[in-house]
Amino acid sequence: MQPSPNGTSSDPDSAPRGPVDASLVPRFAGIATFARLPRLDEVDHADIAVVGIPFDSGVSYRPGARFGPAHVREASRLLRPYNPAQDVFPFGAQQVADAGDLVANPFDISAAVAEIETGARELGARADRLVVIGGDHTVALPLLRAIHAQHGPVAVLHFDAHLDTWDTYFGAPTTHGTPFRRASEEGLIDLTASMHVGIRGPLYDKGDLEDDARLGFAIITSEFVEENGVAAAVDRIRARVGTAPLYISIDIDVLDPAHAPGTGTPEAGGLTSRELLRMLRALTDLRIVGADVVEVAPAYDHAQLTAVAASHVVYELLSAMAPRGAEETR
Repeated sequence: MQPSPNGTSSDPDSAPRGPVDASLVPRFAGIATFARLPRLDEVDHADIAVVGIPFDSGVSYRPGARFGPAHVREASRLLRPYNPAQDVFPFGAQQVADAGDLVANPFDISAAVAEIETGARELGARADRLVVIGGDHTVALPLLRAIHAQHGPVAVLHFDAHLDTWDTYFGAPTTHGTPFRRASEEGLIDLTASMHVGIRGPLYDKGDLEDDARLGFAIITSEFVEENGVAAAVDRIRARVGTAPLYISIDIDVLDPAHAPGTGTPEAGGLTSRELLRMLRALTDLRIVGADVVEVAPAYDHAQLTAVAASHVVYELLSAMAPRGAEETR
């Protein structure tokens, strides 16, 4: 079964419903679903649902990521159905739909976390996997709780400038700097297969690194990528993750501020967008069970630089999660 140029199959009875045809409806017209895909309520079932979580009450510095999902959706209008870098039609090989946004209480972090977990579990009845657009990194904790209920402990591949395994901020145990500590303590992650990529910048204490290792993470710093290259980083990632079910969590501040200025806690010396996309393209044969892209804060963005980068990151994730085979790819 061959996908057509608009990203759908030539078999009308079994074809996934793809994006709006840009040759018939201008890209700047219509409702901004991700990549102009159908809404989840317009399809019977989705292989992957793209869902926003407009929540940023867990930030420790600059707020604004609550507006990230809408910003990324707007930038995604320019995405196209065929991904030549991965040789796949991500919207033709599988049904992808936009599930809108999960509601999260902006005044009560504990309530918001519970609502996000409940919402993610409910979406699991309508879509096999979720790709989430945040929102701040707090949302990773309830998402991992929902994933754990389905898959048990998962490998977490965490792209970020920061460890996000600190204990508390102002006595609060659940913030955007603590999700992976809580996830490790709750047994949600595979302690032998999880990894941070892109870590850089100052820490509070040298002991932060010791705590992080105890919590189950290996580290690839941005300096390692600079000195050894993307291929060496990919080799380390693949060796660490192995065959474990994999959850990918991407804080957009893993990118250098030159590539992603629109984020709450920028750090100099980050990855380029090209390096990040190349890494994601090398993960197509791993067992990706879910993903998030978080911390896009449009108030600090310029000319949609951050939103464009984030929309392409989501696109590469969807492409990496697509089934491979002669019937799905050109």
